Amino acid sequence: MTAVPAQTVPAPRRAPRPAPQRRLRPAPEPRTERGGPRVAYAVISVAAVAVIVVVQLLLSIALAQGAYEIDGFQLRQAELAREQQQLSEDLDRLESPQYLAMNAEALGMVPNTAPVYLRLSDGAVLGEPTAASAGAAASGPLVPNALIDGVPPVTAQQPVETPTGGEAGAAPAEGSGTEALPPVSDGLPTPATH
Repeated sequence: MTAVPAQTVPAPRRAPRPAPQRRLRPAPEPRTERGGPRVAYAVISVAAVAVIVVVQLLLSIALAQGAYEIDGFQLRQAELAREQQQLSEDLDRLESPQYLAMNAEALGMVPNTAPVYLRLSDGAVLGEPTAASAGAAASGPLVPNALIDGVPPVTAQQPVETPTGGEAGAAPAEGSGTEALPPVSDGLPTPATH
């Protein structure tokens, strides 16, 4: 090994490349057409805007018509709810015990003021069986009901024609053995208690 330091050889220098020469060319001549592509683009864009406006108008009309239909259905639903409430109240009134008792008396039934009971364990009869009779004593103690005021009993209602042509709710014929009693006008008969 030698003690002489090694010397580095400088890198060879490269000569710069000559710049490419620019060549000039003549510009292309403008087209002599009268704005052909520009007019086509303008017509297409105006037509597209017109189509968008028409579609938006049709959608707006359809939505408005749908809103009117929904409003009409909501009004009809409110009317039907009121009618259903009225019919439910009428049904409650006609199902009341007072109305049923009034109709029973109008059809000739009378309340029994002396009920008799049967004890099932030994078969004993409790009470004195008597025939029920019509009169003021039978319909004396009544519970009033203002809900059925003005509602006629079954015998006083207009006959309703059935599909077969018969009459529903018709009064019994003369000579049938049942006599119409005056209807109870104040309410449900109640038993006398001590």
